[in-house]
Amino acid sequence: MIHENGMSALHRTAAANKWTYLRKNVVKSKYLLLLLLPGTAYLIIFQYIPMYGVIIAFKDFSPGFGIMGSEWVGFRWFGEFFHSVYAYRLLRNTILISLYSLLWGFPIPIIFALLLNEIRNGFFKRAVQTVSYFPHFISTVIIAGLIVNFLSPTDGLFGLLFKSITGESTSLLTEPAWFRTIYIGSGIWQGFGWSSIIYLAALSAIDPQLFDAAKIDGAGRWKQMLHITLPGIMPTMVILLILNMGSLLSVGAEKIILLYSPAIYETSDVIATYVYRRGLLGADYSFGAAVGLFNSVANFLLLLIVNAVSKKVNQTSLW
Repeated sequence: MIHENGMSALHRTAAANKWTYLRKNVVKSKYLLLLLLPGTAYLIIFQYIPMYGVIIAFKDFSPGFGIMGSEWVGFRWFGEFFHSVYAYRLLRNTILISLYSLLWGFPIPIIFALLLNEIRNGFFKRAVQTVSYFPHFISTVIIAGLIVNFLSPTDGLFGLLFKSITGESTSLLTEPAWFRTIYIGSGIWQGFGWSSIIYLAALSAIDPQLFDAAKIDGAGRWKQMLHITLPGIMPTMVILLILNMGSLLSVGAEKIILLYSPAIYETSDVIATYVYRRGLLGADYSFGAAVGLFNSVANFLLLLIVNAVSKKVNQTSLW
């Protein structure tokens, strides 16, 4: 009995010490916590609270009855999607566009950062960096407008170039075979400069003494890049690859909606655009929510798998 009372007193003392320590830290860091408050409030209000609405994916939602008053239908909408004639096309297009974007778009910022790192003229280097960032800040609507104008068969730069090479006056945006190339190429052009920033930051963190030692050993720039630069940014590359794989099925709908037409649905229609057409334009909210939920869960599971594989293979992971 005495032993139990003693242990209980120790537990109470430890708990009191923890609360005292926590209170002191909160008081000490109160201004930092205040700075954190707006971001936390934003996440809670606009990211976590709306998750409540996900349950309409399991209901036959009607705005008149509300979320709780609508009829519960379970996995009906999920089954309807997978048995739909469009399911295979949507999944195929989404996965192909994402994989091609990853295959071509992931290495280019790395190569660009490596090339910039080799430039010794500081003014020229900063000028190239600045110019490469510009497309990132252009609105998606403006980008889509530029693409349409450049590909015009009558007065567009690339449209006229295509005509001079092939002898055919064709609007490439009405050709299903060209859509993925146009979408992925424009995305790379718009984002490679901005994406290279994190690699340039990782390059700046590499110890310069390693390069000095390599020079003394007779290593040229190529060998320095292979044996020092690339291994130095490898953890950053792996982390970003994991994050990209975790959004494999999240092809944005905005630019596709601005560029596609029913004539090229065969290669351009993805999950996000189908959800937009049927869920929002068709007011089939439950079906749209179900497909969107499937998309999010699939991305999350893919993120877990890729992260686990990366952790086992090279000991680099998100957690």
